Amino acid sequence: MNTWEIFGHDWAVEMLQQHVAHQALRHAYLLTGPAGLGRRTLALRLAQALNCPNVADGVPCRSCRTCKQIEATQSPDLMVVQAENEGGTLKVEQVREVQKFLSLRPYQSPYKIVIFLRFQEANPNAQNALLKTLEEAPSYGLLLLTADNAEQLLPTIVSRCEILRLRPLPVEAVTEFLQARQVDAQQARLLAHLSGGRPGVALRLLGDEKALAFRTEKLDDLAHLLVARRRERFGYAEKLVKDRDAFRQTLLIWLSYWRDVLLRTSGAQAALTNADRADEIAALAGRVDLPLVRSVTTALEDAVERLERNVNARLLAEVTLMDWPVVK
Repeated sequence: MNTWEIFGHDWAVEMLQQHVAHQALRHAYLLTGPAGLGRRTLALRLAQALNCPNVADGVPCRSCRTCKQIEATQSPDLMVVQAENEGGTLKVEQVREVQKFLSLRPYQSPYKIVIFLRFQEANPNAQNALLKTLEEAPSYGLLLLTADNAEQLLPTIVSRCEILRLRPLPVEAVTEFLQARQVDAQQARLLAHLSGGRPGVALRLLGDEKALAFRTEKLDDLAHLLVARRRERFGYAEKLVKDRDAFRQTLLIWLSYWRDVLLRTSGAQAALTNADRADEIAALAGRVDLPLVRSVTTALEDAVERLERNVNARLLAEVTLMDWPVVK
């Protein structure tokens, strides 16, 4: 564990800590990597390091009133901005609120800090609106953006930020992380695999039995759909799209499964995400060929992106399921 008490990403913590300690702060940072890696936690810890009255060598105390307010995102000098829901849209009006927030000097701290979560969900107008703020940020202002990857953002946004590219952690490391929290070894290994090396995802799954049950249900549905006829697939698609968020989560679960099938079909020995379904995945990999699995995987990746762009969900579900092979 590093000085900021963040699991993993020691290099990023060290760099940011040094920026604080040596007053070498950039006006904007972009933290990239898949959700659940700790992007939000890292951003909040930087905010604490900058505004904590008891900071020492870039390390916040985390026990003072200011640190506790930031941890709870209730500091008057901190603003957290995100789309209304995951997969939604961060709008230009929200960026304009940020501009108003930064136009006033800090209330009680050295810096006013804005954290944009999942900034890849910002529409083009919102991203363009932020450019002016990035170019003319006040000396007391700091912008922290998180996104899945920099390529999802306008190049002009990316070029004005210091980029920290966070990577998933080894499955073994996440397993040990969970076991240190008294999680049973077998469950810890499963959650580490399911999280894809993302400790935040592993912790969410640990505390959400419904999410694990949902995953089991959707993977069972996938196995059934592979032997189902067209009429049954159409009926399933109709039910699937009634809850758009559940539809998105289902696509992500199916995508993780087909990526595992792709690994086994290609002969790769990499660890599976759905390790508890290893025998089932191996059996399916033996019945399909590599081009087909690649096609299904790519189609699911496209489906997730299209759903986030508010395409016709019913049509998307039907096309996705109709393109799947019938595996007897």
